[in-house]
Amino acid sequence: MRRKDSTEVLLAKLRDDLRAARGLSTERLAAQIQEIGFQCLRCGDCCTGEDNSVVVFPFEIRRILGATAMDWSDVVEPPQEGEWDSEGIFHTLEWRLKREDGSCKFYAKCNCKIYGSRPLLCSTYPFYLDSGALRCSECRGLGRKIRPGEAWKIAALLKKRWIIEICEAIALLERYEDFERGRPGKRGLCVVHDSEGEHRVITELHS
Repeated sequence: MRRKDSTEVLLAKLRDDLRAARGLSTERLAAQIQEIGFQCLRCGDCCTGEDNSVVVFPFEIRRILGATAMDWSDVVEPPQEGEWDSEGIFHTLEWRLKREDGSCKFYAKCNCKIYGSRPLLCSTYPFYLDSGALRCSECRGLGRKIRPGEAWKIAALLKKRWIIEICEAIALLERYEDFERGRPGKRGLCVVHDSEGEHRVITELHS
C-alpha cells in the first residue's frame, strides 16, 4: 500500500473514531470513575516520576504562554522519538512540556506553577481513554472516595480530551509532508510536525 493510500485509510479511521468520541456518554464514564475512586494526594509523582512526559497541543501551549508571558521554547521541547531525513534533519511529532532534571519544569515545592492553564492530560490524570474504554495510569490516589460532581467533571474533560486528540491527529495528517529517510546528522536541526504544519527548531538530541 502506498503511503498516500495508507494515510487516507488512517484518516477514515480517525473520522470514525471522532464520531464515536462525540457519542460517548459522559454519565457512563462518570459512573465508572465513581466506582474506581480517585483523590489527588498532591504527591507530585506524576510530575517527577520516570514517565512524566506530557504531550501538549499548539492551543494548550499558547494558553500557557498567555498565563506566563514565556517564550515557546521555554515552555515546550520536541520529543526525542522520530526519524532522520536525507539531509540529516530530525523529524518528530507534537510537543512535550519541558523537563528539568527529570521533572516537569513547572512543578516546584509541591505545586504546579501553571495549574490554571495546565494541559488536559494533566487535568485528567490518572485517567485516559483507549478507543473509548476507560484506563488508569499508576497513581497512589486511585481507589479513594470521589464525589459524584468531581467524577462527572473528570469524565467531561476526558471526553473533551479524546475529541481534541483525534481532531489534532486528523489536522496533523492532513498537513503532514513526507520526506526521504536518511542517516542521523549532527546539526541539531529538528522539524516538529503538528496540527498547524511544520516548525523548524534547534534542539539537543540525546543518544
